Amino acid sequence: MFSIGYDIGSSSIKASLLDLDSGQVIRLVSYPDTEMEMIAAAEGWAEQDPNQWWNAVCTATKNILASTNIKAEQIKSIGIAYQMHGLVLVDENQNVLRPSIIWCDSRAVEIGNKALQEIGSDYCFGHLLNSPGNFTASKLKWVQQNEPRTYDKIHKAMLPGDFIAMKLSGEINTTVTGLSEGIFWDFKNHTLASSLLDYYKIDADLLPDIVENFSEQGKLSKKAALETGLHEGTIISYRAGDQPNNALSLNVLKPGEIAATGGTSGVVYGVSDVIKFDNQSRVNGFAHVNHSKDSTRIGQLLCINGAGSQYAWIRKQMTNSLMTYADMEAVISNIPIGANGLRIMPFGNGSERMLNNKQIGAQFNNVQFNTHTREHFYRAAIEGIAFSFVYGVKILKELGINPKRMSVGNDNLFQSPTFSNTLANLLDCSIEMIETTGATGAAKASGLGIGHYANLNEAISNNKIIKEFSPTGQNDAYGLAYENWESYLAKLITT
Repeated sequence: MFSIGYDIGSSSIKASLLDLDSGQVIRLVSYPDTEMEMIAAAEGWAEQDPNQWWNAVCTATKNILASTNIKAEQIKSIGIAYQMHGLVLVDENQNVLRPSIIWCDSRAVEIGNKALQEIGSDYCFGHLLNSPGNFTASKLKWVQQNEPRTYDKIHKAMLPGDFIAMKLSGEINTTVTGLSEGIFWDFKNHTLASSLLDYYKIDADLLPDIVENFSEQGKLSKKAALETGLHEGTIISYRAGDQPNNALSLNVLKPGEIAATGGTSGVVYGVSDVIKFDNQSRVNGFAHVNHSKDSTRIGQLLCINGAGSQYAWIRKQMTNSLMTYADMEAVISNIPIGANGLRIMPFGNGSERMLNNKQIGAQFNNVQFNTHTREHFYRAAIEGIAFSFVYGVKILKELGINPKRMSVGNDNLFQSPTFSNTLANLLDCSIEMIETTGATGAAKASGLGIGHYANLNEAISNNKIIKEFSPTGQNDAYGLAYENWESYLAKLITT
C-alpha cells in the first residue's frame, strides 16, 4: 500500500511516493527545475497564479508514476503540506478570481495593525494568539477594500492547501490548523473568530467547512484523475501548513519539543500545551496538527529572515563563490570560538519580527585589521546566525518551551558542525538531524488519515536519525561569545 505527499512551496512543488508498510520513500521529485514565477505589481507585493501550483502537482505526479513500477490504484491516500498564510479566491464555479496573495506579501500590514488597535490587544492576543497583522484575514479585507468587484464574486476564500485539495476532489473545505494560521480562529471559544470577521465585515460563509487534519477530506475526482494520472476515488486524508507539517515530519508533537529549519530564512517551531501568546508579536501561535479542544497543542513559530541568506552573501562576496560551504567549514575549524571578538549581526534581509520589526541591517562589529582574516568572517557569520537562533529560543522559553532536544532536517545550515555545535552548547540540548522532507511527512500523515496507522507515533516512528550533535562542555567559551554578541544587539535595537 502506498501514499503520495505534496509540499506546495512558492518556489517549487515536491512530491513523495511512500510505501506505507515499510515507511520507505520510493520516489521524491521536485517540479519545476527553476523557481516558479512570482508577481510583484507594486513594492511589497507578492502574488502567484494558483493554477501554476496545480499544473506543477500534475506534472510531478506523472513524473513519479512514469519513473516507478507503482500503479495508480496502489496509491491509497494523499497528504498536502503548503505555504502558509496565502489567500486564494474562487467563484461558485471554482474558477480562480485573482492571483493568490502569498505569504511574503506585505500589503495588508496597516490593515492588521489598525485592527489590533481598534479591536484591542486583549481580544486579539487572548482569542487569536496574534495580531491580525499581515495574515490571510487582513489580506481578504484588502481585497474587499481595493477590489470590490472581485470581492463580490467570491464563493470561497481559501489557503493554498485548500485550493489544491479542491482541485483534487472538487470539494472545498479547510482545517482548524489552517484557519488559525489565517487568523480566522478563536482559541478561547473554539470557533470562528466572529469578532474579527464582524470588524472586517467579512461574511463567515466565505470560509470553507471544517474537516479534521487526519480524516477523509475528499476523494480524487474523475477530472483530477485524468490530469494527475492518479486513480479516481483516492482519498485526500491530511492537510497542514508547511511549518506545522515540518514539525510533524520531524516527530515534534509533544509539549516542549522543538523543530528548526535553516535555509534562506530560519524557523524555530516549538509545541506548547497551554494557550499562551507573545504580546509583542515576536512569535506567532497557531493550532498544531494534533491540536484539539480537549488537547491543547499550540505551535509557537519564530522566523528569522536573515539566516542562510547572510551566509550565502558572505560566500559570494568574500570567496567570489569559488569556495563551497564545506570548504568554508574546513577553514573555520582553525578559528577559535568567538572569532577573536569579531561579531556579525545577520539581520540584512528586511525587518525582523523577533526584533519588534526593527530593520537594523547586517552589522560587522569590532573588526581588528591586525587580527581578523576572511576565515574569521566565515566563523563570525555562522556564529551570528546561530546566536540569532539562540536569541529566538530564549523568547520561546518565555512561553514555557524549554527544549532538551531540537529536531532538524538535513538542510544547509545544520550541515555545518560549527553552527550545530554552537546551538547545542548554548541551548544545552541535543540536535537530531533526521532524514525526511515535508512531502514525505505529508505522505506518512495521510496514512493515519485513512486508518493505516493507529496513531501519529506509529506513522512517524521510523524516522532515521542521520547525525546528532550534543553539548561538548565548552560552555564558557560559547557563553562569552554569545554574551558579547547579545550585548551589541541590545545597543542596536534600543537606539
